[in-house]
Amino acid sequence: MEYRFLGRSGLKVSALSFGSWVTFGDQVDEQIAYNCMAEAYDAGVNFFDNAEVYSEGKSEIMMGNIIKKAGWKRSDLVLSTKIFWGGEGPNDSGLSYKHIIEGTDAALKRMQTDYVDLIFCHRPDIHTPVEETVWAMNQVIQSGKAFYWGTSEWPAWQIREAYSVARRENLRPPLMEQPQYNMFHRERVEREYAALYDDIGLGTTIWSPLASGLLTGKYNDGIPDDSRLSLEKYDWLRKSLLESDEGKKNLEKTGKLAELCNEAGLSMPELALLWCLKNPNVSTVITGASKPEQVRQNMKTLEKKELLTGDVVEKVEEILNNRPSEPQDFRS
Repeated sequence: MEYRFLGRSGLKVSALSFGSWVTFGDQVDEQIAYNCMAEAYDAGVNFFDNAEVYSEGKSEIMMGNIIKKAGWKRSDLVLSTKIFWGGEGPNDSGLSYKHIIEGTDAALKRMQTDYVDLIFCHRPDIHTPVEETVWAMNQVIQSGKAFYWGTSEWPAWQIREAYSVARRENLRPPLMEQPQYNMFHRERVEREYAALYDDIGLGTTIWSPLASGLLTGKYNDGIPDDSRLSLEKYDWLRKSLLESDEGKKNLEKTGKLAELCNEAGLSMPELALLWCLKNPNVSTVITGASKPEQVRQNMKTLEKKELLTGDVVEKVEEILNNRPSEPQDFRS
């Protein structure tokens, strides 16, 4: 396993990590989840990602039970949760001081741990002043309930605003962002955040590297019965991923990428994961799986790094034809 520093910090996270979104509590039971996490851990994964909203808290409970059962040394793990959607009450969602503190406490209880290493503001909250959120996250860290805080799917200007507030008030600034990033979703990571990597030392824990399974090639001939897209609660994802005009174009591109994979000696998931990992601003790629065999396959990806040659990358770019444009130079 390769380990990378999380942004401008001394914390190292495994280049490939494991997340529980969709699978834990929705697709798999606790025994299968245990087998998946154990497979990842044995491969050198140290970062395990979660959130209070995943399966309405069941995902955190399952992960906590698994870690306790496995008996893994806590200091060998980098655990995360994300705060925003915690329940139905008027103060059970958002990024108010109240919900951040109470949501963190509830998440720690579910995960059976005294602290998480990383805690994220799961989305921006237009109803809460950023100063309130920054002070609350600083309090979470000061109280020892988390070591680093960051954001997920925040626009660059809001990340920079939160960072500026923290520096002005001598508080802990956000360190990392968790954005979607894959071959079909590039603009934010590659262009919007570009200045933040050097300016504030932003790290990234990217999600959906396989574009919710599209880049595995398993949807090229329809939707398998055991796929998340066959679940009624993810009807919105199916329509966006496969049935929209953009989705249909991306599905066509996956067919061409599959042909390239055959030439390069790579599987579709291997190509997709290696493509994300080649970006030096990606601290870790969060993978997910509903079967331990999938975890095993994903973890072996790093053994094939040399197959992602410059020639293969250029052929990928020709197929995708979606490279974010460079900032316009008005002097030329």
